[in-house]
Amino acid sequence: MSEERGDEPALAPHPITGALFPSPVPPGTGWPGDTADAQTPVAATAAQVRRRAREALTAPAEPAADGLDARFDALDAGIGMCRACPRLVRWREEVAVTKRRAFADEPYWGRPVPGFGDRRAPIVIVGLAPAAHGANRTGRMFTGDRSGDWLFAALHRAGLADRAESAAAGDGLTLTGARIVSAVRCAPPANKPTVAERDRCAPWLHAELDLLAGHVRVLLALGGFGWDAALRAATGAGWTVPRPKPRFGHGARAVLTRPGADPVTLLGCFHPSQQNTFTGRLTAEMMDQVLAAARRAAAGD
Repeated sequence: MSEERGDEPALAPHPITGALFPSPVPPGTGWPGDTADAQTPVAATAAQVRRRAREALTAPAEPAADGLDARFDALDAGIGMCRACPRLVRWREEVAVTKRRAFADEPYWGRPVPGFGDRRAPIVIVGLAPAAHGANRTGRMFTGDRSGDWLFAALHRAGLADRAESAAAGDGLTLTGARIVSAVRCAPPANKPTVAERDRCAPWLHAELDLLAGHVRVLLALGGFGWDAALRAATGAGWTVPRPKPRFGHGARAVLTRPGADPVTLLGCFHPSQQNTFTGRLTAEMMDQVLAAARRAAAGD
């Protein structure tokens, strides 16, 4: 493990590229996929989160560049620089400094985690929040913990990922037809964000769905928290949500209608947490069935 020299932070090699980084990782230092830099504005209040999320939707593209990709880059950068929830900022950065012994020789991302995957995805997977030693370490959704191992293996079996393993940002993994987002972008203590933190973070998810609006056909919610976040985001986007509110369950389905666009199917799936997978509450077959249903719905079947 790298040693600190004076007031300089300890550096550790990225597990894929070998480049040295402090923990947490500063913007613009070369972390794979980081679209933020030292000039990216910091959102430190709820009002600033809303403003930065709106601004990303109209971010200008460089000449000959793709406008949608430019807007996604701006959104990902804004997410990665958010500091609007003091409790979550303290926790994610404390974890990044203290680390887990198994990862003591690695740098921790230690910042909010942007979405990952196909930017024109018909299937959008909505999770809860980054894991403290998973995505908070690797900088990529559902990467670096057992839940992610389970999810990416299932995505690979479904033909939505080009490989079954997800190691860290920069490992070359790609998703086709699917994108993974979360309701809360920072790792929360005990994996439990507060209602205020959830609501403060919501504009990032709403903006991401706005950017995906021309492509998304399915929202696949992992767990009840993801289900509720998807319904709130749909309502915020002006979609029509059935009443009474659809109840979450594994395999639950609801149709969300949109003005002037095709409807979106909301599907429920038990979260691939160790508690669920170790006890058999969620099996590989059950997850495969939900992903197969998502693919059929995305194709209009």
